Amino acid sequence: MQPPNETDSQKSFVAHAPGYWAGSGVSPEQWNSHLWQLRNRITSLAQLEEHLELTSEERNGVILSGTKLAMAITPHFFNLIDRDDPDCPIRRQVIPRVEETLVSPYEMSDPCGEDSHMPVPGLVHRYPDRVLFLVTDRCAAYCRYCTRSRVVSGVGEQELETDYEAAFRYLEQHTEIRDVLLSGGDPLLFSDAKLDRILGRLRQIRHLEFLRIGSRVPIFLPQRITPELCAMLRRHHPLFISVHANHAKELTTEVREGLERLADAGIPLGNQSVLLRGVNDDVATMRDLVHKLLMCRVRPYYLYQLDLIQGSSHLEVPVEEGIRIIEGLRGHTTGYAVPQYVIDAPGGGGKVPVNPEYVLQRTADRTLVRNYEGRTFEYPEPTQETDPALLPRR
Repeated sequence: MQPPNETDSQKSFVAHAPGYWAGSGVSPEQWNSHLWQLRNRITSLAQLEEHLELTSEERNGVILSGTKLAMAITPHFFNLIDRDDPDCPIRRQVIPRVEETLVSPYEMSDPCGEDSHMPVPGLVHRYPDRVLFLVTDRCAAYCRYCTRSRVVSGVGEQELETDYEAAFRYLEQHTEIRDVLLSGGDPLLFSDAKLDRILGRLRQIRHLEFLRIGSRVPIFLPQRITPELCAMLRRHHPLFISVHANHAKELTTEVREGLERLADAGIPLGNQSVLLRGVNDDVATMRDLVHKLLMCRVRPYYLYQLDLIQGSSHLEVPVEEGIRIIEGLRGHTTGYAVPQYVIDAPGGGGKVPVNPEYVLQRTADRTLVRNYEGRTFEYPEPTQETDPALLPRR
């Protein structure tokens, strides 16, 4: 019997170590240390040019965009870059381009309106029952489309000034809050002890039902996902983690092993992707990503339309294309693999779901729908004649 036809990006997990660092005397112990990875990040033009032949757009981007968002790329993630492909989807995410210096009239420094929903420094309260807690301004590597480029990396136009005690007091006083999302920056850059203290302090607030962490560390820096970290995190259940992968190539052997350790610690994992031109803006690429995520025990959760961050227009994809991608997934693969496509409404409106038009017509007695094949079906609506429960009460 012939084996099933499976693409490499769907089914193949590859270890890239030491990659560009081959022959440089890096030991396995060093490579597998997240501290070594952080100390040896690519942060300068000279380091980049040691390993890659840059395009003029990239070289000028590194020179000119440094006051917008710092450049930092972990050795692990840098190894995923195809040095022979200037359009490599990995390098488009982390190597600056000169287009970042161009600002369209509709772009914003704070596209999600977080600053206007911040009752105390570092705590964003937009939705009734949940808050976003910005605990740090540093990441393992910096995505060139970062929504918070104004405050992360230390070179933007603002500084993140989180007041932890004021945030804890606010949470204690607002009993309607049941869900806290730790983000930043990346909370998993903290030491185990510091993160344990923050989670433990939140756990003392009785009306907080569950906690979440938003992190790209499992993708950028899988060496950080140690058994000790996972043992600490499991003490704070119910705890959820949202990771961020945009392309199947990001899901290496090391990343899969780190994600499995988190899952084995009982932590539900979801993925948040951003729709990016030249990275994941076609059905086949997105399908490979979501299938591979499920193999890592990660549920594709959100597909974000790119926020209107300043200098990001070269990565924007029309909403119509995002809808087409979702339509190419729905019905053509398992429902677990289909993320919810959302637009974070510019200026602070929150997440708005965007879906293909499956409801064709609605009347008082029927709803006309179409399925993924384009076939139409009629669903009869209950009426007083067919459903006695709809009769007026006496």
